[in-house]
Amino acid sequence: MERLSVIYSTALFDLAQQQNAVDEFLNQAIFLRDSLSDTDCKRMLDHPQITADEKHEFFRTVFKGKIHEDLLGFLYLVADRNRESYLIPALTELINVIEHYNGKVTAKVMSAAPFDENQTGSLRTILSAKLDKQVELDIKVDPSLIGGPYIFVDGYYLDWTVKKRLRDMTASMKELSHT
Repeated sequence: MERLSVIYSTALFDLAQQQNAVDEFLNQAIFLRDSLSDTDCKRMLDHPQITADEKHEFFRTVFKGKIHEDLLGFLYLVADRNRESYLIPALTELINVIEHYNGKVTAKVMSAAPFDENQTGSLRTILSAKLDKQVELDIKVDPSLIGGPYIFVDGYYLDWTVKKRLRDMTASMKELSHT
């Protein structure tokens, strides 16, 4: 699925660049992704008895005049080929590609406890300076980490969790016991 989503997003990004509409495509891709993520909408799109023509009519009614004609054409193409499951991943990938093109990245952060505003601001500032890009944070909480965060951003993975440190210590202890 990932491969086809990348192909779709790359084609859409190329269209956006050719038409000098990169920011327009970004805003509309976010709008589409959020709209199509609705449970009822997903149910309708995945329903095997709803025809491609009916889905075209739905897209036309809901999105015509609100999104670029090429994005509307993409929706039609996906419906025609019965590949509705690729819509959200392709739009998400398009958003990521455009944000990267615009010098923005999203850091996925997992932490044992929620960050306060100061911690969030400090982390964003540090990552932005290190990567020389505008960094958005997607912070989730997982108490099983015990303490500390791990961060995945722009191909880098940093793990400062207590859970990892305990695993490393256990591995070191095992290694020492075998010598």
